[in-house]
Amino acid sequence: MPGSPGLTPPVRPLEREMTKPLMLAGCLLAALPAFAEDMPTLTVYAPEYFTSEWGPGPKIEEGFEAICKCDLKFVAGDVLPRILLEGENTQADVVIGLNTDVSARARATGLFAPHGQDLASLTMPVAWEDAVFLPFDWSETAFIYDRTKLANPPASFADLLAAPADAYKIAIQDPRASTSGLALLLWVKHIYGDKAGEAWAKLSPKVLTVTQDWSESYGLFTEGEADMVLSFTTSPAYHRIAEGDDTKVAAIFPEGHYFYAELAAQLKGAKHPELAQAFMDYILSDAFQGMIATANWSYPVIEKPGFLPEGFATLPRPETTFFYSEEEAEALRGPAVEEWRANFGK
Repeated sequence: MPGSPGLTPPVRPLEREMTKPLMLAGCLLAALPAFAEDMPTLTVYAPEYFTSEWGPGPKIEEGFEAICKCDLKFVAGDVLPRILLEGENTQADVVIGLNTDVSARARATGLFAPHGQDLASLTMPVAWEDAVFLPFDWSETAFIYDRTKLANPPASFADLLAAPADAYKIAIQDPRASTSGLALLLWVKHIYGDKAGEAWAKLSPKVLTVTQDWSESYGLFTEGEADMVLSFTTSPAYHRIAEGDDTKVAAIFPEGHYFYAELAAQLKGAKHPELAQAFMDYILSDAFQGMIATANWSYPVIEKPGFLPEGFATLPRPETTFFYSEEEAEALRGPAVEEWRANFGK
């Protein structure tokens, strides 16, 4: 997710062997010799952070190609805008990296097919019954700070809003360009409802800058220019595991935190529908889920022993996790953006 610090290459993700052959439409992938001979290409649209050398893409590509005898080709960029632009002419077989706050617009295209997965094994803090969009990791939005530099971090969202204008310098993301920025809007909306505009009026003086994407915001934080940054509750795990640094902490608020899941879906018009289905199968496999924690610095959607390294075990967790359905998120998006713009003059 866009909470995967790409500032320096982190430790390599967990490597796990498949404990049993992957099934595809009732038969073994190994029983499809045509794949090995023809080497078809499975085209997957994904965000740039996902396909980078420190993202999960390279390990996923390696793992899936080992069992599919195909060429998995990631096309990096803004997934939803590209799908909306291309429509039925899209070259994608699969898309990965959407989230629930934008999935309504993706679903409305009618371009996606059911994922065909049994969701009973999911261990997320919210129930998931979507037959089209399949989650592959999750976290919660949070403000991250350095406990050695910020002596009095806010103990609640109310404390954050009530603090003097010069108490904090916070970096956030533009909700019109960033899904994490949009998640912040919905987080504020969920807590403050009709008074969300008032909450933004109190928060805006403490916002140092609004960036176009998560990476820029997080860079300002790690460089010491921002006291706090909008990110995810799992972001400190990167610093603990990859850097041996336990000074980065998520501020956990009693009001609750907004749930953020990343999603994948296969296209109805996929050129290689069997491979697309196999990739959806792979997402919930032990091999895929076992690498998520340290490949994308998020929680896997299926937790099993060994999937979460020690650096995750002591991460503070919110007592309350909430989220909007995609219909609710889509209905609130426009008004919430206008409330935000009214206070940031953009």
